[in-house]
This record gives sequence, structure tokens and C-alpha cells, in this order.
Amino acid sequence: MSVLGRLNVSGIMAMPLLLMACSLFAAQETKSAAVVVDAPDAGWQERLAAREVRRYAYCRTGTWLPLSPALPDGKDAIVVATKDRTTIAAVAGDVALQKAITELEPQQYMLKTCSQDERRVLLVVGGDGVGTMYGAYRVAEHLGVRFFLHGDVIPDKQIAWKLPELDEIGKPLFELRGLNPWGSHPFGFDLWNANDYKAHLAQMTKMRMNFIGMHCYPEGHPYAEPTVWVGEDGDFDRQGRVTFSYPSSYYNALFRTRWGGFRPGPTGDYHFGGAMLFDRDGWGPEVMRGYAPRPETPEACNDVFNRTGEMFHDAFTLARLLGVKTCLGTESPMVMPKALQERLKSQGNDPGDPAVVGQVYEGMFRRIMAAHPLDYYWLWTPEGWTWQGNTGDQMKTTIGDIQLALAALKKVDAPFRLATSGWVLGPKNDRAGFDKLIPEEIALSAISRHLGEDPVDPAFGHVKRRDKWAIPWMEGDNGGLAVPQLWVGRTRQDAVDARAYGCTGLVGLMWRTRILAPNIATLAQAGWEQPWYDQATKPEEPSTPADSVIEGAQGGKFANYAGAQVAGTEDDELYQSCRYEMRGYELKVPNGTYRVTLNFCEPHFHAADKRVCDLKLQGKTVLEKLDIHAEVGRFAALDKCFDDVKVSDECLKIEFVYVESLPCVSGIVVEGKGLVRKINCGGPAYEDYAADFPPPESPTPSQRLRKVPCEDFYDDWIFALFGAEAADQIAAIFAEIDSRLPRPLSHGCPAGLRPDRRPWQQVAADYAFVDALAECRDKVTGAGNRERFDYWLGTMQYLRAGAKLDCAVGKFQLVMEKVKAEKDLDARKRLAAETALPAYREILAAYREAFGHLLATVSTNGGLATVMFWEQSVLPAALGDTAQVLSQALGAPLPPDAMPAKDYQGGLRVIVPTVRTCVAPGESLRLNVLILSSESPREAALHQRPLGAGDSFERLPLEHVARGVYAVSIPPSSNDRGFEYYIEATGSNGQVARFPATAPALNQTVVALP
Repeated sequence: MSVLGRLNVSGIMAMPLLLMACSLFAAQETKSAAVVVDAPDAGWQERLAAREVRRYAYCRTGTWLPLSPALPDGKDAIVVATKDRTTIAAVAGDVALQKAITELEPQQYMLKTCSQDERRVLLVVGGDGVGTMYGAYRVAEHLGVRFFLHGDVIPDKQIAWKLPELDEIGKPLFELRGLNPWGSHPFGFDLWNANDYKAHLAQMTKMRMNFIGMHCYPEGHPYAEPTVWVGEDGDFDRQGRVTFSYPSSYYNALFRTRWGGFRPGPTGDYHFGGAMLFDRDGWGPEVMRGYAPRPETPEACNDVFNRTGEMFHDAFTLARLLGVKTCLGTESPMVMPKALQERLKSQGNDPGDPAVVGQVYEGMFRRIMAAHPLDYYWLWTPEGWTWQGNTGDQMKTTIGDIQLALAALKKVDAPFRLATSGWVLGPKNDRAGFDKLIPEEIALSAISRHLGEDPVDPAFGHVKRRDKWAIPWMEGDNGGLAVPQLWVGRTRQDAVDARAYGCTGLVGLMWRTRILAPNIATLAQAGWEQPWYDQATKPEEPSTPADSVIEGAQGGKFANYAGAQVAGTEDDELYQSCRYEMRGYELKVPNGTYRVTLNFCEPHFHAADKRVCDLKLQGKTVLEKLDIHAEVGRFAALDKCFDDVKVSDECLKIEFVYVESLPCVSGIVVEGKGLVRKINCGGPAYEDYAADFPPPESPTPSQRLRKVPCEDFYDDWIFALFGAEAADQIAAIFAEIDSRLPRPLSHGCPAGLRPDRRPWQQVAADYAFVDALAECRDKVTGAGNRERFDYWLGTMQYLRAGAKLDCAVGKFQLVMEKVKAEKDLDARKRLAAETALPAYREILAAYREAFGHLLATVSTNGGLATVMFWEQSVLPAALGDTAQVLSQALGAPLPPDAMPAKDYQGGLRVIVPTVRTCVAPGESLRLNVLILSSESPREAALHQRPLGAGDSFERLPLEHVARGVYAVSIPPSSNDRGFEYYIEATGSNGQVARFPATAPALNQTVVALP
């Protein structure tokens, strides 16, 4: 059953809404079309809501409903208003109805069809303007429309106009519901421009979500992003345009990122037509245009920040009108860029001085206030807190930094609030600890641990004094961003957990849009209703917080060289094990003075200068450049003793400072008055040595079941996207593979080629569902239904082809091992030609197949990012490194037919990667249009007309930008209707392609904002 099919708050469930569409209109005939009442005193959001009801009624029925300032005589009407408007009181005569309307709170809405004077009136009432908009979009959903982050889905088949019979009250389960987009890979918000933000914000409002928040990486961790500028007051003007800054960058084709093994290069070198999708070699977001891979001059650095600020001003101004809360933030403690530190020092200031840090926060906040609207600024604890844990000193420093930020916020009288976030909710000894340690006006949030493999942290249940936002992952970058990820069942469970722990916010972490549509839609629905709540697994109980003094190791791994002979000791077993790659230890001991002995042994390196570290006790350096091998050699005991180590806070702190490679230690002995404590580092209990603290929690999935039944979701989603003809069969396939999709191309973060040496025939069985899905295609009718089906079928065929490529590379590796084993040079060349070259051609064929499916489905920035991923990560590994190895074995270059082609080999396509559905008064809408074609199109134009006017279309030729990239500007709308348009391209062979696929019968609509 459909989640969206619930018609009232009493919990009555109904059939999927699209199945209901006709019955909704059967109850009451009307003599003429209704009007939409848009009262003269209506606010901006109410007026938009009225226009949206009119737009979607037109899209579904072809009937244009006029706007009226008051209830007309005799006609059915849809009254769109907040609860306190006189037009509502004029219709709501029933006392019980009046009471229900009066009790509506902000964000809440009511849909109620009433009788009045022999006519029917549909009330769309909001507790405030935002609630009124939500009510209007629910009316559209009842008409059969579905909303997704990438755009609307309007069913192909229109229905006759009749006033719907509705009785529904909507109340959100969470005050904040929204998205946490990420970048730092080609996937994600790095590639978003102002139009992308505005398109997504409008769609979020339709999905009744009201929060968007982005994290900003600092310089060196791994590199500075321009999302947030870090600097001093006085280094920007009244519009927030900075005059001093530092290099920052969003991802672009020439940028070398830290993750994923990407090899940057010009897009003009892309293969199989991929180059056609990009207008320049250094393609990326508009803020980086002309500055790829990153700005180099002071003026360029400033310009990147200023462009970004202008983008956020444009986007966040719309967000505020739509009732969407915006949030940006950096990591805590503050990481100052090097250029700023040097500048502060030149002024005689210490960048580490808390007073100076506070002044920088003041500058950052004042610049935000000048540059763009903002509702929240969040401070993120570093990612290391989830992998290595945190020390007590780190916790204290972070709390101090948060307090500095709060003081700065108040001093500048900022119009936004503070929040925290991070890869964990709080410090390791008490994940809910911030609830006791920082002011309650600061909201707490956290993304789920282990890249989304863990459930929502039960510690949220211990947070009692403030707002708290759970941020589950709707997709993971642990090898998954190049392939589809279906997590409807898991997302439902995460939403159940967040609700059970009393969270006031439910926010989904994501990078991509269309390919993630089921997960995002699920999260949006779960923010309002969870009829499957009782079907979910019971949430984990919050654990009891640990002692306030943190004890244990900070990071590290175990190694054991059992049986090794260790010189200079009788305790070989003690020195055979070690902990390495740790930052240190914190041990709980009574205050006093101690003797500390550290036991060392070099188990791995055969020479000096390979493993070197400094050693600190209680924050003081007690040993510099410790080189175990230089002192005693390999597998020899080395003890270092330190007397008079004073402890005053019940915590003994041992720190290892990396100089060369990874520090290691085999034992710790602490001796003081009445206390002797020994730890066998990296090993179990041994004689009077206690076992070491376990390594940090390993990133393995929680053993708890995290999949709520989701058949009802896919019933509705499939019916909406593909129509009725094969809905049951297709929905069953998707429900079966939800949370179970195989994951090829899963090496590293965010993804990468993962050679699979299993025969493809064995692996192919995991992808049987792809053929089952393909068998449904002939049953899908209608241009829009077919386009949407082909997208998802092509996506699954692409997934399977990616697995085939993994196997082809694995097979090539096996063949090359045999080739390399051949000692005779001539025989080796012959074997390479007879076995390795055919295996390489299989790689090329698999790559061509996968890339072909990718180009057939590219429709968003996420798709363009995936093309970049293939050319910068997969191709160099699959067809570059392997080609070099093969060429060496052959003793000659590869033949031309074994080289990847440059030309596009698919069918004609028209792509609009960013689809805006609303424009501001006086705004000219600039569209970026991509045309994939084996030859330049014979003709390409946009056709537009006023929305619902029935006039002939005005033709606007597309402007050729470069390669397969075109642009066109639609002039500002001269009325309150908005406009509808379609784009048509004709190939050299006469083939025609259109966007949207349903045009010209059903076109892309754009409503005019009030």
C-alpha cells in the first residue's frame, strides 16, 4: 500500500494514489471548471501555493483554473490560504472544522472538501505560509504527481477535471527534515551552480523538506573549499566580497583530489563521445570557471570566494522564501589557512591564542551576514574521532572552540544559530556528552558512523536539553558512488530510530539526485508519517555513558610476530607483539608522580631511519627522534624509562609524534606510590601485563537488521514512474533487490575498479534481475513512462556491465601472470599475442558496453560526474595500466583496433541536467542543454509559450557553446502564469529527440513566483 495514500490522520490507509486518481474525482460532478481562490491579503507563500495548485491541475487534466480574489458565485473552488484568512472562515462553518483549523501549527496543513451553497469547496489550509505550500503540493500528489529532487514526475495519461474529495491533516514528525549534500568527489554539490541549488530547493519544498546543510573541508584536511571563508573582519565589503583570501577549490576535471585514485585530465580527451558533454577541458562549477584546477593569484582566490558567496546569496534568498533552513560550517577546532596564520603573525598576533581565534570567528560570521542569508552555522568534530577516537585534551579544546564561536556569534549579533555535527555525536567516552558540556541553545547532530553502515546512534536518546538532528546516509562513498544504491528499507529503519530517540531533525546524507530518488523520497515521506513503524526492528537502547575520564589508546592496529627471537630480553613474548599507527595512550591513574617505562622492538624494518618518532608525556617532549633500529637493530628489546612524571588530572597522557613511518610500542609500565600498571601493547594478557585496549571499532555493518518492508513504497513509485501495465512485476523486482544490490567498481573511496578473478559466468548469476527487468520493457507504454523505465533499466545494465569489466580485468591479470612466467622472450611475445591481447579486447568491450549504458542514462550533474569518474579513474586502470603492461609483453604498441574510440556511437539525445520549475519576477531562465549525436544536429531549438494559454509556441534557436553543449535563455515571463517549454533536436539522418520525452503533448512547466 502507498505511504502517500493515507487520507487523514486517523491512520486509514488507501490504495496507491495513482490507482485512486479517477475515483477521487468521481464523487462530485461540476457544471464548470473550478477557480483557485487567492485572496488579496495573501502572503507570498500562499500566492505561490495557489499558483502551484493551478499548475499541477493543468498538468494532470489540461484544464486551466483561473485565480480569483474571492469565492465566486456558484462555482466550485479551491481555497488556498493560511488558517487566519477570512476566506477560510467563510467556508468553514462547522464548529469542529473551525476548531481543527484553528489548532493547526506552523508547517501543518489541512485538505478538506466541503459543501457550501450547492457547490463543493476544497480547503487547502496551512498553519502558516509554509504549511499552506505543503498542502498545495499534497493536492498535486493526490492528483497523481510525484516529486523528486531531480524534478517532477507527471503521469503520461491525463485525467478529466473534477474537484477531488479530500480529508487530510498533515503534521510533521520532525521539525527539520532535509538533506546534507556532500562534495569533495566529482559527485555531489561541488558541481552545483545557483540554478542547481534553486532547482533542488524548490523540489525539497514540494517534498515537504525544510533543511539543507553543507560541511566545508578546511585547508590541509584535505584542501580548502570555498563554501566558507575564514578570515578577519575588515577583509570584505558590505556585500561580503573578500579582499584577502587563500587558494580554495571545488572539484573540476583538472583537479587532483585526495581520494579515489583520480588522474585529472582535460575533458577533450574523453572517449566514446564523453567529451561532447563538457564545454571546456577544465569543466566544473561556474565558480571555478577560468580557475581550474585552482586559483593561483590573490585576485583569483578572492574571485572564487566572491562567486561562491554570490551563488549562496542567490540560492539561499530563495530558500528563505520557501521556508527551507540553510546551514554551512567548518571543523572544530578551527583550522586556519596558512596564509591567514602568516598574516596574523605579521601583525603580532598568535593564531593559537583563543582571543585571536574568537576574532577570526567574528570575521567569518560578519562576512556571512554581509554575503548571504543563513539559518545555522555548524561546527564539525574531525573525522578522526570516529576512526581513532579522541583524547581528553582534544575534547576540551573542541569545547573551548565551540564556546569561542558562540561568543563571537553573540558579539556580532548574528541572525543564525550554532549547531554541532561530526562523524560521531560526541566524545568517545560519552557520545551524548556535549549535551552536558555546551550551552543548550546549540543543536547537536551527527552523521551515522562507519560510512552509514551503522544505525542512528542510540546516544541521541540521552540528549535531552536541545534540538538534535539524526543524519543517516542515503548512500555511501565506501566504494559505491559510481553505481546505484537502493536503501529504501534501511532509510525507513533509520527514520524509525531517529523518531524513537526523540530527534527533532531527520536529515539525509547524499551526493547524487536522480539515481538516489527512491531513498530521498523515502526519507521525505518518513519525516511526516511512518505507517510501517511497527514493522521496524526495535531501536537499540542507549548505552550508559562511560566514566568522564577517557582511557585507552588513540587509534592503532595490532601486530604479532609470534616465534620471533628477540635479543636483549628473556621476555620474548612481550616484545613479539606491538601496537602501531597510534597517536598515543591515555591511562586513568590517581594524581601523583610516576615512573613510566616504554618497551620497544622493531619488528619490520631492516635499516635505520625507517621508523622515527618523538615521544611526549603529559604534553611535554621527553624524547626526540626515537629510532629503535638505529639503537638496537631489528627484533631487539629497547626500554625507555622516565622518572618524575606528574599527573594532576587523573590522566596519564602518552603521545607518539610521527616523524617517519608509523610509531610502534610493545609495552607500557607505570609505577607509583601504591600502583603498578602494565600493558602488553598489541597483545593479550601476559604474566603481570594486562591485555591491550582493543583497536578502534572496526567499520563493519551493525548486526542488527536494518530493512523495514518496502513493497508498498515500490508499488507506488513504480506505478508513478512507469504506468500500470507492468507495475506489479517491476515493483516486485525492485523490492527484492532493495538493500541487496551487488556493488562492482567498489575499490576505495568514492569508488574504483576492483578486478574480480572469478569467471564472469559465475558472477553473472548475481545480476539475473537485470534480464527480468528487461523483459518488462515491452509492457511499458507512453513516452514519459518509457523514458523513465529506460533510465532505470539502463542503470541496472550499466551496473552489470561494471561487474563484467571487473571480471575482464581480473581475467587479464591471470593471463598476464602466465605470460610473465614464460622465460623465453619470443615465446612470451607469442603467448601475449595469443592470450593476453584477446583478454585485453574483452576489457575494451566491457568498458565500451558499460560506458554506452552510462551515456544513455546521463541526465543530471551526478551522471556527468560519473562520466568523469570513468575517464579519470576506471579508464586509466582498466585500459591504461593494462595496455602498458600488454605493450611491454608484446614488444610493440597495441593495434589500432584495441584502442578506445573517441566518437559517440549511440542514439540522438537531448539532456537538460538542471531542471528549474520556478522563476522569479523579471528573471530570464538560462538553460544548459547537452546534445549527444554522432554528427552535429541539423536543427536544435526550444519552443515555449505561456503556461496554460494554449497559444502557439515561440521558437528560440539553441546557441552552440562548444562540442555537444548548447545554451538558451527564456525571456522573463510577462504574466503570473509562467511558461511551458520543450526542446527539440533533429539529427542529420532525420531522427528527432525531445526534452521532455512527452513533448509536445506534455511539456516542462515553469511557474512564475509571486
